[in-house]
Amino acid sequence: MSEPAMEAQAAAEAPKRGHKQEKVGVVVSTKMRKTIVVEVERRAPHPLYKKVVARRKKFYAHDEEEVARVGDVVRIVESRPLSRLKRWRLVEVIRRAALPEMVEPVEPTEELTS
Repeated sequence: MSEPAMEAQAAAEAPKRGHKQEKVGVVVSTKMRKTIVVEVERRAPHPLYKKVVARRKKFYAHDEEEVARVGDVVRIVESRPLSRLKRWRLVEVIRRAALPEMVEPVEPTEELTS
C-alpha cells in the first residue's frame, strides 16, 4: 500500500468523536473569574401565530485567559461539565466591543451655578 492510502485508512479507523455544538453570541458579563456569560439570540417562529420572534438564552462559558470583555462577539463550543452551570468553552473573540470614549469633564460656568 502507498503512504497516503495507509494514512487515509488509519484516519478512517480512528475513533470518531461527536460533533460539538458551536454558538455565536455577545458577552453580557465578565464579573466572575475565568467565566463569561454569553447571550445567544436565535430567530424562531411562534408556535401558534407563526411570526418570527427573537429568542435569547444565556450560557456560562469558561474563559481561561480572561480575554473577553463585555460587548464582544464570541464563539463558544460545547464541553464537558466544568461546574454546576458551565458546559461551554470560549473558542475565539470574533469582534471586539468598542471601548467607551473618555469624556472630558465640563467646568461649571456661572450660568449653570446660579
